[in-house]
Parts: sequence; structure tokens; C-alpha cells
Amino acid sequence: MIEYTLISSNKDLKNQCRYLEIQKQIAMDIEADSMHHFKERVCLIQMADPERHYLIDPLTISDFSPLKPICENSAITKIFHGADFDIRSLDRDFDIKISNLFDTEIACRFLGIQKRSLAALLKKHFNLNLDKRFQKTDWSQRPLSKQMIDYSINDVAYLIELASILKKKLIDAGRLEWAMEEFQLQTEVRYDKNDEMPLFMKFKGAGKMGRESLAILESLLQMRVRIAKEKNLPLFKIISAESITAMTLRKPQSMNELKQSNALSPKQITMYGDRCIKAVVQGIAMSKEKMPSYPKKRVPEFQSTAPEKINALKNLRESMSLKTGIEPGFLMNNATIAAVAVALPSSEEEFLHINGTRQWQVELLGKEVIQILNE
Repeated sequence: MIEYTLISSNKDLKNQCRYLEIQKQIAMDIEADSMHHFKERVCLIQMADPERHYLIDPLTISDFSPLKPICENSAITKIFHGADFDIRSLDRDFDIKISNLFDTEIACRFLGIQKRSLAALLKKHFNLNLDKRFQKTDWSQRPLSKQMIDYSINDVAYLIELASILKKKLIDAGRLEWAMEEFQLQTEVRYDKNDEMPLFMKFKGAGKMGRESLAILESLLQMRVRIAKEKNLPLFKIISAESITAMTLRKPQSMNELKQSNALSPKQITMYGDRCIKAVVQGIAMSKEKMPSYPKKRVPEFQSTAPEKINALKNLRESMSLKTGIEPGFLMNNATIAAVAVALPSSEEEFLHINGTRQWQVELLGKEVIQILNE
């Protein structure tokens, strides 16, 4: 078992941060309870410097001000694996930002490493097997078991050494600056509140629905949120998105119609059937003037040559992927390709300002992209 220090009080955190603030690099990870509760929160913060390992318990600490300047200190490299969720969660719960990031998952993308889960990397470089069953554990439970502690510590214990290995590979490949640009952009993500009205705006498939269906969908989604809050459970543990879609399209207005729709299990019908029917009826009863409509995006005007240029750009992406080992979708996604085919930039500088294009993409693809557009 790896030795660690448990930080479970405001005083402990303040004292340990005095040591952490003099480090040049720190590994970090978090564990949350999103699989088990309606309102997700950070339940454990794991940290490691080159000599020590720490478990910080947010459930017993109320003042995170000593940790904030460490995370935001650009002189200290913070090493994460797949930092997007962690950065958003730290922002949401503690108003903590991350600066000077090294993300080992992003580094793997630039190195063409396909098996880039932390478990796969720890197995490959350190012959360590992570127990995947703890990925879905309720990290809000206390006390933490020995197995949970072992798992959480292993998430950061090898990150500094792993980052060193990957950094050397990036330097050898001439791609460190590319990765650093992506690291910086990753630090700029923020928590996105997903319960703002109307809820259907973040529901897959809503953009293809008519106004009556959207009214039903919104009514069902609001009903699901109310139940999830009452039970303190995540939305998917109440009614799945697939079931919500099925009820929206089949519009059951009676218990018999709901059963025939096969949208819910018998247990769900017993628990939520009446409320689902009520939600559907409320949606149908809404006056046409008040029924919502999905905002339509302005469709860009395609030139007659746009489809040909899109295909040419995709072919370029595929050939460059084979040459570099970097996955096609990471090199340039379809949205960027379509935007480029419409905007027709005439220079690399104009290419850089399209749809969030990165400098590293211009360096790698710019000349060929402009050449294709000029042909």
C-alpha cells in the first residue's frame, strides 16, 4: 500500500498547502458522486508531489482558500489525466481554476496512442492493474474502504513519472508546443449548468421534433427533474433518455397506452406512471401560441464547390492522420471542415480564425488546406 497523508480539516489543509506551494509539479485527480446523487459534488481530491501523496476530504473541509492559489499558480505544473471533468468540477464546487496544466490524456492524442485510458497507461508503463469497479463507486460514502483508498491513490501516484515519459516523447516528436496549446485551452473550460430552461435544448433529438412534441418533451423532462430532486438520484436512474423519447413520440394519455408503449418497465410504471401521463397530457393541452419551438440555426450558404472541397479536406485529414498517427477527428473535426469549405480562407491567418482552429492545426495542415481551397 502506498503511504499517504489524509487531509480532513481546514487546519490540515492549510498546513499541507505550505509544503505544496513550493513544489514545481503536482499530480491531481478527483472523485465525485455523479452516478449516485442528483446534485453532483466532489467527494475526494487526490494529490501527489514527487515525494508524498495526499487525500483531501471535501466532505469535512469548509475552507479551500489555501488550495486555490496553488492550483492557480502558473509556476507549478498541475498534472491530470483527462482534466475536463476535473476542471469543471473544481470550478463548480470551490471556484478553483487550474493554470499550467499537463494533461496526459491529451499528450497521448498527439503521440497517436490509441489505448490512452489511465488504466491502460499504468499497465503499459508500470505493470499496474487498476480495479475498474471503483469507477462507479459512491465516493460520498464514509469511511472510505482500504480498497477505495488504494484505487484513488494509484490515480495520482504515477502521474508525475508518466507525464515525464510522455513529455520526452512529445519533445522527440516535435509536438510539445502543440500539446501545450491544447493544455492551455483545456484550462479555460468552466462548469456548464445543465438545468437551465428550456431543458429540451440539451436533449438529443429535440431539434428534429415538432412544437407539440417539444411541449410534451419539456413537460416530461421537468417532471423527471422534480422526481430526481425528491429522491436525490441522478436523472438516468429515474427514467432514461430513451424512455423519455419514446413517451414523447407515442404520447400515452392513459395507463393502458403507457403500458402498450413499452417506454417504461413495470416497476417504473408503478412508481411514475401517473406522473408521466399527467406530463404528457399537460404538454398536449398547451395552447399552440405557447408551444415551444426549437431555434433554427442559420444555414450557411454553400457554394457549388463546397461538397467537393469538403471531400478533399477529409481526404487530406485521412492522409495526414496516417502520416502523423494522430486520430482524424482530433486533427480537424467535421464542423471545422464544413466551416472552412464555406468560408474559403485565402491565407493561413484566415484559417486560424475559423471555428476555433488551433495554431498547431495551422502549422500542420495550413498550407495543404489553402492549396486545396485554391484548386
